[in-house]
Amino acid sequence: MIRKCLFPAAGYGTRFLPATKSMPKEMLPIVNKPLIQYGVEEARDAGLQHMAIVTGRGKRALEDHFDISYELEHQIRGTDKENFLNGTRELMDTCTFSYTRQVEMKGLGHAILSGRSLIGDEPFAVVLADDLCLNLDGDGVLTQMIKLYKQFRCSIVAIQEVPMDQTSKYGIIAGEQIREGIYRVNSMVEKPQPEDAPSNLAIIGRYILTADIFDLIEDTEPGKGGEIQITDALMKQAQNGCVLAYKFQGTRFDCGGAEGYIAATNFCYESLYKQGL
Repeated sequence: MIRKCLFPAAGYGTRFLPATKSMPKEMLPIVNKPLIQYGVEEARDAGLQHMAIVTGRGKRALEDHFDISYELEHQIRGTDKENFLNGTRELMDTCTFSYTRQVEMKGLGHAILSGRSLIGDEPFAVVLADDLCLNLDGDGVLTQMIKLYKQFRCSIVAIQEVPMDQTSKYGIIAGEQIREGIYRVNSMVEKPQPEDAPSNLAIIGRYILTADIFDLIEDTEPGKGGEIQITDALMKQAQNGCVLAYKFQGTRFDCGGAEGYIAATNFCYESLYKQGL
C-alpha cells in the first residue's frame, strides 16, 4: 500500500551553524550513526523499501553514505571495525535510494513537491530526519501511522503537545478527537503566536500523504516567510475530505538545535549504544 518514504533534506540547517556550513544537518551523528540513517531505519522497519531523498547543493555526503566506499572497506576488511558498517550495508541491500535536488529553498511544501518525480501517483510517507523519533517499547512512529492509514486511507500528521509559549516554532492543529490520540483536523496554522494558536498540538516531522497533495501544493500560494507551507496544502485537503492528526507513542528529539541534539545523543548512548542495540 505504502512503498515509498520521502526525505526532504535540502535545508541549510542554520540553527546548527557553523557545523552545518559544509556538512548536511542530516549527517550529524547521534553517537556513531547519522540522523538520516535513523530515519531510513524507521522507514524500513515500517515496511517501506523505496527511499526518495530531496537534496541540495553541498549534500553529496547523503548519497555517499548509502553507497559502497571501496577504499574504506578495503582498509578495515578482516578487522573488528568492519562490523560498524553492517547496519548501513543492510539498508543498502534491502532498500533502494533515489535522489533529486530542490534548486531553491522555498519551504517544506516546495521540498515535498520537488520529490514528486520520485514518488509518482501513490500515497507516501515523509520523514524529517532532524526530528529523531524513538519508541523503545513498541512500534516506531511510521509503523504506527501506516497502521492508521490502512484503516482510514487519508493523510495523517504526527503531533505532540508543546508548551503554549512554543507554538510559534510549529504547525499547530485543532480538531475533533475521534479516538484516543486521533483527531480529525479542522484547523491548521503555521507557526502561530501563542495568542493566535488554536491549540498546543504541534505537527512534528512525520507524515503520511495521499498523492493529491502534490496538486494542492502546486495551487498553494507562498505563506509565512514567503515559503510554500505544507500546512496550507493540508488545510485544503482537510476542507475537501479528511486529514487526521495522531498523537504518537514514543519520544521525539528536535535535533536541529543544540539542546535537542545533546538530549538525543545522551539518550541513545545510554539506551542503545551501551547496550549494543
